[in-house]
Amino acid sequence: MEISGLSEIEAKRRLEQFGFNEIPEKKIHPILKFLSYFWGPIPWMIEIALILSALVHHWSDFYIILVLLIVNGVVGFWQEHRAESAIEALKKRLALKATVLRDGVWKEIPARLLVPGDVVRVRIGDIVPADIEIIEGEGEFDESALTGESLPVDKGRGDTIYSGSICKRGDVIGIVKATGDKTFFGKTAKLVEDIEVRSRFQKVVIKIGDYLIILATAVIFLVVLIAIQRKESLIEILRFSLVLMVAAIPAALPAVMSITMAVGALNLARKEAIVRRLVAIEEMAGVDVLCSDKTGTLTENRLKAGKPITFGFSEEEVFAFAALASEGGNPIDDAILSRAKKPECKIIKFDPWDPVKKRVEVVAEMNRKILRVAKGAPQVISEMSKFDLSKFVEDLAKRGYRAIAVAVDFGDGWKVVGIIPLFDPPRKDSAETIRKAKEMGVEVKMVTGDNLAIAKEIAKMLGLGAHIIVAKDLMKHKYPELARIVEEANGFAEVFPEHKYTIVDALQKHGHIVAMTGDGVNDAPALKKADVGIAVHNATDAAKSSADIVLTKPGISVIVDAIEESRRIFQRMQSYAIYRIAETIRVLFFIALSIIVFNFYPVTATMIILLALLNDIPILSIAFDNVVYSKKPEKWNLESLLLISTILGIAGVISSFILYFLAVKIGLAHETLKTLMFLKLAVAGHLTIFVTRTKGFFWSVRPGKLLFWSAIATKVIATILAIFGIFMAPIGFKWAVLVWLYCLAWFLLNDYVKVISYRRLQI
Repeated sequence: MEISGLSEIEAKRRLEQFGFNEIPEKKIHPILKFLSYFWGPIPWMIEIALILSALVHHWSDFYIILVLLIVNGVVGFWQEHRAESAIEALKKRLALKATVLRDGVWKEIPARLLVPGDVVRVRIGDIVPADIEIIEGEGEFDESALTGESLPVDKGRGDTIYSGSICKRGDVIGIVKATGDKTFFGKTAKLVEDIEVRSRFQKVVIKIGDYLIILATAVIFLVVLIAIQRKESLIEILRFSLVLMVAAIPAALPAVMSITMAVGALNLARKEAIVRRLVAIEEMAGVDVLCSDKTGTLTENRLKAGKPITFGFSEEEVFAFAALASEGGNPIDDAILSRAKKPECKIIKFDPWDPVKKRVEVVAEMNRKILRVAKGAPQVISEMSKFDLSKFVEDLAKRGYRAIAVAVDFGDGWKVVGIIPLFDPPRKDSAETIRKAKEMGVEVKMVTGDNLAIAKEIAKMLGLGAHIIVAKDLMKHKYPELARIVEEANGFAEVFPEHKYTIVDALQKHGHIVAMTGDGVNDAPALKKADVGIAVHNATDAAKSSADIVLTKPGISVIVDAIEESRRIFQRMQSYAIYRIAETIRVLFFIALSIIVFNFYPVTATMIILLALLNDIPILSIAFDNVVYSKKPEKWNLESLLLISTILGIAGVISSFILYFLAVKIGLAHETLKTLMFLKLAVAGHLTIFVTRTKGFFWSVRPGKLLFWSAIATKVIATILAIFGIFMAPIGFKWAVLVWLYCLAWFLLNDYVKVISYRRLQI
């Protein structure tokens, strides 16, 4: 049958009709994404202040507020865009190729360009690129990623091979019947794509934001009431109050969060882990249980031949005869041929593996003698040779080995040559990675579809523990007994995809934060259910679409890297949260108490906006700060966080009032006093971040260069504004130096107070 395939013109037309051969991901238009940085409670506050400044013609305030708003939006958008660009570049390296017949010529093209009607060729080792009906040839296909069935399936003319399955044997030509989300696993992927999950981190950030907004609103409401009683201008009161709100609430929070997560995503992308959901990086910080696939993740996903059991022959002869009955191109043959070469002989007849007979049989001429060699299932070789191998096979099975038997017939009947044990060896880095994970407070539980004996042997090799549960036995129990059994187990054998969901659910109900690895379509629900779903190397598109993180190289070492990175991010975000709350208390309470008690506005609205802008610029660089990650899973403790923040905030309020009283006693003019207090708040504010970034003394962990120098630069800018009287009355060089010395002295005192507080509170 002459086949020419589609023409390039027709293929292009169908591509426009059916779309690319890939599962579409929801993407927000860049303009909408950029505008989202100007939408929400925090941007609204800034925007209202911007409008009121324009209404009362305070143009200096207007422009400064506008700069603050744009800085938050542009920096947050740009950093996240950079992260996404890096991830997209890495994804392109993963693109599948397909051999397709176009205009009568076979060519290799990206699989995403396939269209229904294309004629494609699939060979041994190929991942099937679309749903294809076979029109020529036959083969054996591994559909485990789609159906959960571990044994390969024979397919021939008229059968459909599904996208994502792997050709284990044969060479077929077929016609593409479905592409993209119209394929078998594309439809499965759509079942989970609309599920939205809000991370613990997002919830905590919202709580912190709500707390600061409520605190600021309550204090400012009190200030407004008192100002109205004093018959001050209502529009001026509202404008000043909104400006004060801008300074009090975490205006930089969206940008800080985006940049910190984006930096983490870029770091992991360099290690070949694609982060699909940015907040999942931080979610990893709290993971205390990792449920890991065995095959290809903890193990190499290739069979290796062990030391054979011999019966009157040498080990070399066992492998030599086995090699004679091997063609290569399948896992068993490849394992044997890696240990021995085929002996010099003439092959007279070769009967390949027959699923019914369960053996390979060869007739060969060696040294002018005719001999027959059989290689196959031990029970088949036992029957042929009349020699019982069951005891040896059972012993190997107990140790987790599969077995293949070899027999030879020199003309006087079949004789057993030996039994070759086969196993999927652990990856070289798996045991060390598991040990490191345990040191970090993360328990690794192995999840495998293999039988109990194999699971126990691999668990023993990896140092996981011997308590392995057969998954079907779990279904006999109900929560909370089910959760207790899952929690105590070191791993699970004979696992089907539906069991994975149950395992994750049970652990979560027992208070654990769970990361789960998977590779197949049927793993998608479990990956979505897990706190962090991880699609392993060579996972299907459906698994990748459901996962938060996609690994592009084998093994779990990169998962431990992700945990380390997430804990660094947690430290940075916690530092920012403590800093932001302490700053709100420090600035808000000082200004409010000055107005309420002394009827004195210690800073102008312009100064407040400048403070907010100068504080936000260096704090953005906290995403690049040096931190030491915790050796145990991280959890947000809002009570402790608020307590430490309040202690530091109150200390700041006290220091501001002491300087204020000293300046009043000296007799500084009101406008000069305001500039003095502006400089004090600016310098002390930037120094606060160096207090909050560690639990020990500030010198215990060296700050990142970008954070350090950006903080220095903004302090210098604030000092220049104060000395030369830009937007305010000048105070001169002498007063500026005194303010710096005063702030540095309080910085050392605050640092000591922080260390003592952490020790006393045992946080």
